Amino acid sequence: MKRLVKIFTIAVALALPVRAAEKLNVLLIVSDDFRDEGGVFTRAQVKLPNLDRLAARGVRFERAYVQYTVCNPSRSSFLSGLRAEQTGIVNNTTLLRSRLPEVVTLPQLFKENGWHAEGFGKIFHLGGAKGEANREAGGAGAPWMDLPKSWHAATAFAPTKLGKKVEGRNLTGGALAWCHWGMAEGGDEDQPDGQTAAAVVKLIEQQGANPWFIGCGFLKPHDPFIAPKKYFDLYPPAEMKLWRDPADMTPTPKLAFTAMLAEFGKFTDQERLEFLRAYCTAASFMDAQLGRVLDALDRGRLWDRTIVIFCGDHGYHTGERQWWNKNTLFERSCRAPLLIAAPGAKRGATCRSLVEFVDLFPTLAESCGLKAPAGLAGKSLRPLLADSGSSIKDAAFTLVTRGPGQFGQSVRTAHWRFTQWSDGAQELYDHDHDAEENHNVAQANPAVVAELVARIKTLPPYPPTP
Repeated sequence: MKRLVKIFTIAVALALPVRAAEKLNVLLIVSDDFRDEGGVFTRAQVKLPNLDRLAARGVRFERAYVQYTVCNPSRSSFLSGLRAEQTGIVNNTTLLRSRLPEVVTLPQLFKENGWHAEGFGKIFHLGGAKGEANREAGGAGAPWMDLPKSWHAATAFAPTKLGKKVEGRNLTGGALAWCHWGMAEGGDEDQPDGQTAAAVVKLIEQQGANPWFIGCGFLKPHDPFIAPKKYFDLYPPAEMKLWRDPADMTPTPKLAFTAMLAEFGKFTDQERLEFLRAYCTAASFMDAQLGRVLDALDRGRLWDRTIVIFCGDHGYHTGERQWWNKNTLFERSCRAPLLIAAPGAKRGATCRSLVEFVDLFPTLAESCGLKAPAGLAGKSLRPLLADSGSSIKDAAFTLVTRGPGQFGQSVRTAHWRFTQWSDGAQELYDHDHDAEENHNVAQANPAVVAELVARIKTLPPYPPTP
């Protein structure tokens, strides 16, 4: 009975309308290419003390899924509250407003309702709007594809004093230019993420009681895997453990991976070790910058009036099926970390409900008393912040494309992951017995396949109607 009363009390508190004088701050922290736990990427191997510190203040969502497993499509999806099937954005070059010129984005909703909205680092995907759109933004120097509507300002940072690399190399001999790691001289603020953390801290301290929506976009652990040497020292090579695929793993369909798989297949164990070490190092470097931002909330005593969301923009493989990247429809790519700390929410809780990143937009709108745009694809996560043991949905969906007319759609339920490819190939994985999705059991379970095919057909059509 006491537990029911407590849940009811928290739920009522979360449901109360927000008066103008009580506007909550929003801190949206996005870490690029940051995978969730699993495989060899576990707390036993990866050092993330500040992420653990944030988790102790809020709810950790163990089964949170992105709607596309590449940067721009994923960010365009959760920042608009629409699925990738609806935005039609399936690459890193298409501008959000070139497809949806009147869309109301998440930071835009807050800006238009009186919040100071400002972004640092990478929130919307870098590398989009150029020329006129950037000039209208006031010459911020960053190609923010959503300016000028969403932000008062948006700032990207470039390395200033990287200096001589202490050590580093390209792991593919130059075949994949991005596949590079390096120990850098200098300190944290000689790197873009250190500069992002410093700018976010400064703005938090400047705003005082003025309500704000701050986007804090950390680039790491995205490639190139460059960080100050002290973070590499956290991972002695002799202590690293590599992932090993089981010998009886089911072969994958033709469209499951891209041509990069051939290069990854040439890796020696030494190269795999260097890649894993560099990725973990970049994750710990990002975590240290996260800690600086959390320290600013501590100093300002802002936790009781700030909603903090930490997420990756998609997951990442660290050797599973010999893949070292994102852009797949396997669990390691589709699932991403999601933590939410909010006033009145449970602390140190773990939620097992399936959730999707399109749920973030309605969650923040409801939490701050704002009317969300019509037609959002997600559901508010607020019931889960009050009762982390409850559930709001029983399926999560992810899309990837492989070129004109070639694509796959995947549905994750509590028990299964099913993927349907445009060439007719199908994959079904039993998560009750095969968490790493090593064995495709589609042929042995036709009734399950039929049920999940029907689930996918409930999605908006892809390709979208012109």
